[in-house]
Amino acid sequence: MYKTIPQMFADVVNRYPAYAVQMSKDASGVFKSVSYSELYSEVNSLAASLSERGVKRGDLVGLISDNRSEWLASDLAILTLGAADVPRGRDAMPYEISFILSATEARFCFVENAVQLRKILNLLDKLPQLKTLIVMDREFSSAQLKDITLAEGVEVLLYQNLIDEGRALLNGRKVAVKIEEERKKGTVEEIATIIFTSGTTGDPKGVMLTHHNFAYQLEAVPRLIHGLAPGQRWLSVLPVWHSFERILQYVILSNASTVAYSKPLGSILLADLAVVNPHWMGSVPRIWEAVKAGVFGSMKNKSAVAKSLFSFFVKVAALYSRSRDLLLGQVATFKKRSRLLDVLAGVLPTILLYPLYRLGDHLVFSKVKQKLGTSFIAGVSGGGSLSAGVDMFFASIGVKLLDGYGLTESAPVVAVRPLKAGVKRTVSPLPGTEVRIVDEAGNEAKPGSKGVVMVRGPQVMKGYYKRQDLTDKVLSKEGWLDTGDLGMWTHKGEFALCGRAKDTIVLSGGENLEPVPIEAKLCESEFIEQAIVLGQDQKYLGALIVLNRKRIEEYLTEKQIPYLVDKLASMQEVKNLIEHSIAEIISSKQGFKSFEHIVRFRLLSKSFEVGKELSAKQELKRYEINRIYKDEIQELFVS
Repeated sequence: MYKTIPQMFADVVNRYPAYAVQMSKDASGVFKSVSYSELYSEVNSLAASLSERGVKRGDLVGLISDNRSEWLASDLAILTLGAADVPRGRDAMPYEISFILSATEARFCFVENAVQLRKILNLLDKLPQLKTLIVMDREFSSAQLKDITLAEGVEVLLYQNLIDEGRALLNGRKVAVKIEEERKKGTVEEIATIIFTSGTTGDPKGVMLTHHNFAYQLEAVPRLIHGLAPGQRWLSVLPVWHSFERILQYVILSNASTVAYSKPLGSILLADLAVVNPHWMGSVPRIWEAVKAGVFGSMKNKSAVAKSLFSFFVKVAALYSRSRDLLLGQVATFKKRSRLLDVLAGVLPTILLYPLYRLGDHLVFSKVKQKLGTSFIAGVSGGGSLSAGVDMFFASIGVKLLDGYGLTESAPVVAVRPLKAGVKRTVSPLPGTEVRIVDEAGNEAKPGSKGVVMVRGPQVMKGYYKRQDLTDKVLSKEGWLDTGDLGMWTHKGEFALCGRAKDTIVLSGGENLEPVPIEAKLCESEFIEQAIVLGQDQKYLGALIVLNRKRIEEYLTEKQIPYLVDKLASMQEVKNLIEHSIAEIISSKQGFKSFEHIVRFRLLSKSFEVGKELSAKQELKRYEINRIYKDEIQELFVS
């Protein structure tokens, strides 16, 4: 039976009060644990303080912060009172924050720290409804508040002070009973959050998600990802204001597990993996692309023998993994296959390669897996599909990645690769979720043919906040959500993502192609950090290439080529290197059609940034990139 998120949390606290729910670093960088009962007490105290100040059922409360322990407590406290939060990350631009707080007429807003506080204080003339700001950073003191000039009627409160006040209030039975009654009063159809999309093609749209949307997934996800259990540890590295990390945290809570807060930065992530020794980690494809690049990059300074052994065993692992998949029937069947022929093709190579694979695992792959800890079960990847190269590499060395698919409008999980017998390159719909893939004529696409993915299920949003016109464009009266994503069925009922319908590039010759697979392939180059493919209405494809500066510098040093760090993108030697890499990767030999080849490219001097060229999920914001690099793109297509 579905419950609201606070009701689910209270139930878990009752059963597992002493289990650790959060691990976060103190001022000295040491992880400290908080139990379920301690977090419950904090949530109730915060809820009591908010209720005393007038937060009530149906209110919308701003929550401007990145992932931290106070975020989860604030979220649960807001939801306990029957209110809903309006979250955004610290990288949000002022105009975005102004838009979402104004549109929702928020009277209260949590802010992460002094930086976010100043950002919103500068917007108060545009936010007449906003009267109370709450600073979550416990290091922000009352003394610092004295230096801030506040507009009349506006107050700034400290998170810790609210907790202390709430604890005092709860000593009175009347307040304690009221908070418990509010929690029990909640219904699954109430809005839990309004998440505004990035708005790269216009004003942000507020996606209204209910408790029902989230609670359904808490039952459905474990039916595909078996093995979730109390006491397990999850490493959290993604922005929690986005629905993917949010549902992960609710999954963690519902299973009485532990969330350990880290950051998606190489040095921090690796160090925290060693300390936390997690069972699971939620991530986006780019993190695993970076891990793979790091593995290959670490071999550059090894001896010739070590390099040769590494290359040899990687090839053995790929062949062994492919043969084993044929033997076990775990191959994507976009075309009909003979089970007998697959078994015959896979059985002998699997047997013969097994000893070499085990040797490679002992000498090479075990060292990679050690970086993830001794308890690691799987990484759950969302926010974009894993590239085939990354997917195959980690599967072949024995690191299990579960690709997931969803969108904010579906809260977000639509499908995920099962933990057991999952097929690489595909995902399977959650039990209880309907998926259709339709062609341009609106007919059901056959296996192996692309079409637009349509979704219907308990996780689909209520609609866009105060925008019924936009809701009607994507959500039919029958409940079908037009995702705008392109997909393809297998003959066994899984499906794969093939890009975005609106991202499809149509060349002047009429050829249609999807840029995402080409971009993913380009990023497999050790010298390329990011790439965007362009060419709408042009005769050929071009690309903007972001260099992997560290690897480029290593290459130039190896070749004894002098360079200036800020001039890498303009060096002819670097251009020649990238041209050679692109020609090898995007070629007919690699299965790309002639019109999919990159004819011209332009090297960019700096990395893409979240909030500018990248979304919070680290996906390409194509509209923004086209605007920011308008001149560079025009040069690509000058005849």
